[in-house]
Amino acid sequence: MEDGQIIQLFFERSERAIRELERKYGGLCRSIAGKILNDREDAEECVNDALLAVWNAIPPNRPDMLQPYLCRIVRNLSLKKYHSNTAQKRNRQYDVILEELSDCLDSGRSVEEEILARELAEELNAFLKALDSRDRILFVQRYWYCLSIPEIAENLRMTRNAVRVRLHRLRERLKQYLDQKEAYGRESEKNGTPAECRKRRQERRADEHQGTGSGGQLH
Repeated sequence: MEDGQIIQLFFERSERAIRELERKYGGLCRSIAGKILNDREDAEECVNDALLAVWNAIPPNRPDMLQPYLCRIVRNLSLKKYHSNTAQKRNRQYDVILEELSDCLDSGRSVEEEILARELAEELNAFLKALDSRDRILFVQRYWYCLSIPEIAENLRMTRNAVRVRLHRLRERLKQYLDQKEAYGRESEKNGTPAECRKRRQERRADEHQGTGSGGQLH
C-alpha cells in the first residue's frame, strides 16, 4: 500500500492504518531499535510505542514522507530506552558508534542530546546535502541506521577498511564544518540582539537549503 493511502487511513481513524504501517515498515523499525538496544523485547516495545505515537499524531499531522517520520519516532524512543537501561544491558556496538561521533560534537551534552537538538539537526542536514550520494548513504547507514562496518561494506560493495577510512574522513569533514559554523555564529552574535542573531541563523540555513541538492536527512 502506498504511503498516501496509509496516511488517509489514519485520517479516517481506521485501525487498518496501524496494520498496514506495521506490515510495510515494521521490519525496518525493528532493525533500527534492535541496533540501538540489542534487546529484542525492548526493541519490540519501542516499535509498538512508535506505532501508537503515530496513531495519536496523525491527524492532525500529515507527514510528507511517512518512512522517515516513523523511523525518527522509533529512533528517539529507542534512545530514551537506551539511556534508561542499566550499563549491563547497553549495546556495546552502539556505544562504539556514539564514541565515533563524540569528537565531532564538542559540547558538554551527550551525543544523543546533541543529535536531537533542533539547530544541530539542521546543520547535519545541510552537511549531508553537501556530500555526494555515496558519502551521504555511507554516513546515514552508519550514524542513523546504526549499521556495522561489515554490513555497510556489503551494502556498498566496499572493503571494510575502505569503509573505515571513508567514515574517518567524513567525521573530520563534519568536525571542520561544525567548527566553522560555530565560529561564524559567535562572530555574528557580537553584532546584534539575540532576536537578530536568531533571524540571521535562520536566513543562513534557508540559503544553504536552497543552494544544495536533494538528499537524505537526519530528523
